[in-house]
Amino acid sequence: MNEHGIDLKMNLDELRAALTELDGQLLELVARRQALSQQVASVKRATGRATRDFGREREVILRGRTTAQRLGFPPDLAESLLRQLIQSSLATQEQARVVAQGQGTGKRALVIGGRGKMGSWFAEFLASQGFRVAIADPKGGLLGYEHLADWRDHPLDCDLIVLATPLSATAQLLLQLAERAPRGLIFDLGSLKTPLRAGLEALVKAGCRVTSLHPMFGPDTELLSGRHVIFIDLGDKAALQEAQDLFAPTMAERVVMGLDEHDRLIAYVLGLSHALNIAFFTALAESGEAAPRLAQLSSTTFDSQMDVASRVAAESPELYFEIQSLNEYGIESLLALQEAVERLVAAVKTKDAGAFAALMNRGRAYFDVRAQARAG
Repeated sequence: MNEHGIDLKMNLDELRAALTELDGQLLELVARRQALSQQVASVKRATGRATRDFGREREVILRGRTTAQRLGFPPDLAESLLRQLIQSSLATQEQARVVAQGQGTGKRALVIGGRGKMGSWFAEFLASQGFRVAIADPKGGLLGYEHLADWRDHPLDCDLIVLATPLSATAQLLLQLAERAPRGLIFDLGSLKTPLRAGLEALVKAGCRVTSLHPMFGPDTELLSGRHVIFIDLGDKAALQEAQDLFAPTMAERVVMGLDEHDRLIAYVLGLSHALNIAFFTALAESGEAAPRLAQLSSTTFDSQMDVASRVAAESPELYFEIQSLNEYGIESLLALQEAVERLVAAVKTKDAGAFAALMNRGRAYFDVRAQARAG
């Protein structure tokens, strides 16, 4: 036996059987940890404590690293495992809090475009809060929800109407809703707002309770900690607050801004980052270097960039084109990218080390300021 209680004389089959047994034990322990997390969530709700405790997380991780070092395996592995478990526990606690607060108990919601990925996420999110959700989507319904092929067949007497449709469709839907002036809170989930200006203004003019949301996360998101939801202030403070209250039980960061400010910032947050990755994989695809050959090579920066770029390449071209072409402020970020690349090319072609260093130093200074802003 060694110091871990493993028989050194075991053959390969016996070792694999032992590993299988340990895997099962590990999963049982994880399940027990999840059950304890649900109890922790109940205690936190009862005592009014926040879901996330960064000090406690730090203690858990530091203790794990120390224990790993003592047991003779990499502390980084221990930290990675513990972070995964913490994330899972937080997701469990967040979901429990959303359900317990029951923001939508006794209320009805209509999700137009609910068959789509983000519409499905929102339908489930609202249902977990107690809303009775109906889906209006010509592509079909979702299991467990009332389905309407056409929202125009709905009396629109619900408490909440969510538009989870493509931008081109959303603009027209907002105008059509304004004609019927429903009583419930109305908001869209569009990634741009300037193309929706006319429809949103029509709803305001019709006296509707309206705001506009931009969830800054994808439909696969389980934990909203560290995620942002942007709320557009259209002048109705009560509607704005009601929309924000939907996310109060979560750990999402709620940010309020104006319609034009949103699209100016999104031109960089989405437009620039998308364009950079599209340019990256386009350059690779047209470089003449075969993908299998490049796949044999690896570097930290290249692998990270490839990971992000591959996810961008898998997204909807139609959606990404809308984000680039329909934003009134979109060309600004693209021209900034073009100018930056031209300056980089010029520095390399002329072998101007000073100009190259200036680009690097400017970037370093920018990220220092950004880090300070996030910490503050």
